[in-house]
Amino acid sequence: MKKIITYGTYDLLHEGHINLLRRVKELGDYLIVGVTSDSFDRGRGKLNVRNNVLERVEAVKATGYADEVIIEDYLGQKIDDIQRYDVDIFAIGSDWEGKFDYLNEYCKVIYLPRTEGISSTMLREQTEEVYRIGIVGSGRIAKRFVPESKVVNSAKVIAVYDPNKESADEFGEMFGLKVFSDRYDDFLSEIDAVYVASSHLTHYEYTKQSLCAGKHVLCEIPFVLSTVQARELYDFAETHNLVLLEASKTAFCPSFNHLVTLVKSGVIGDVVDVKTSLSKMVTAPTRELDAAQAGGAMNEHAPLNMMAIIKLLGKDYSKVDFYSKMENDVDIYTKVNICYPRATASMTLGIGVKTEGNMVISGTKGYVYVPAPWWLTDFFEIRYEDQTKNKKYFYSYDGDGLRYEIQEFMSMIVNQRKSSYKLRQRESVAIAEVIEKFNQRENFKEI
Repeated sequence: MKKIITYGTYDLLHEGHINLLRRVKELGDYLIVGVTSDSFDRGRGKLNVRNNVLERVEAVKATGYADEVIIEDYLGQKIDDIQRYDVDIFAIGSDWEGKFDYLNEYCKVIYLPRTEGISSTMLREQTEEVYRIGIVGSGRIAKRFVPESKVVNSAKVIAVYDPNKESADEFGEMFGLKVFSDRYDDFLSEIDAVYVASSHLTHYEYTKQSLCAGKHVLCEIPFVLSTVQARELYDFAETHNLVLLEASKTAFCPSFNHLVTLVKSGVIGDVVDVKTSLSKMVTAPTRELDAAQAGGAMNEHAPLNMMAIIKLLGKDYSKVDFYSKMENDVDIYTKVNICYPRATASMTLGIGVKTEGNMVISGTKGYVYVPAPWWLTDFFEIRYEDQTKNKKYFYSYDGDGLRYEIQEFMSMIVNQRKSSYKLRQRESVAIAEVIEKFNQRENFKEI
């Protein structure tokens, strides 16, 4: 029996896919089709896939050409599959000509002509609805947002708003955007969704005004500094059928999501401790060192660290203690100890004190080590007492990482999802709650 194998994403299954599968099947007796997993696609930067992996598998099965469908989940799997299934022929479309010649060592490689005039990319462009995005703020993070948005379908940044006209004009000229520096309502009338990247203390008002105008909102961290405000905004968005998402980029990147999934599956046993750290040295004058602008290590760095702790241990902690080194009423260093009924956690944050920047998740069977900078996760290792069982995981972390949060935001809008399992509303509220406890100096000690 002659076995053939082929691979593809098979998003928005179309005539070209079906023609190729038919030609591949004619090459032998038994056809194995590899369908890329969602995480593998994201890891390769393919953020525009419309159908999830289960939908794509079912679509391939429905063609009747595949004798067996498998999932492609990692780089190098093709070689493993060819040997595992004793494959005779690897076949793929001619648009990949030469790219898989290295497989000739393991089987015969054939490139088949593709159907001209149709592709998944073309279908997505023809059917997708484009949402006009306006950016509030023109600082460092906003400058990263525009190029990152260009790799996500349905998203088109068209305008910027900043009360500082000089900054707004400079930003608009840099990216070819319509500029607004007053009359926020005029800005909102031009767009469908808002990315709030302004200073911390303005997040609540800009988000509220945007939601009241019927706009979806992606808001930078820290979302807000008040539990009441966080609940109010999420409740309003839910009631008015709008998407509101906290832009905690690490929460949406492929590697961190896989890390959480592995830990939750029990690979290191019961989690009993999570340690995170994050620091960025700054010098005055800067917003981070200005108490009037909600500066400080806690307001600046707690959102990402608390996100990781809450994703791993949940939001039902029993006690939080803060230990800070203060300068000019701003914490340049804060150590936070968090007690859970069956676990502990801590985060070490600095803007005037340097820390390692790694994350360690300790369990009853082993631990996970994520090297600095853990929040830009592209590698982690699961370690055990028996070091021969240790396993390393590598991922692609594309661009500045904002593309992952933008992709999730747009997916929620397009698919009319009001909540993301990657960062749920209640988790976002819990992050705001811990930050508020610090700002109210609950269980606080200056060191």
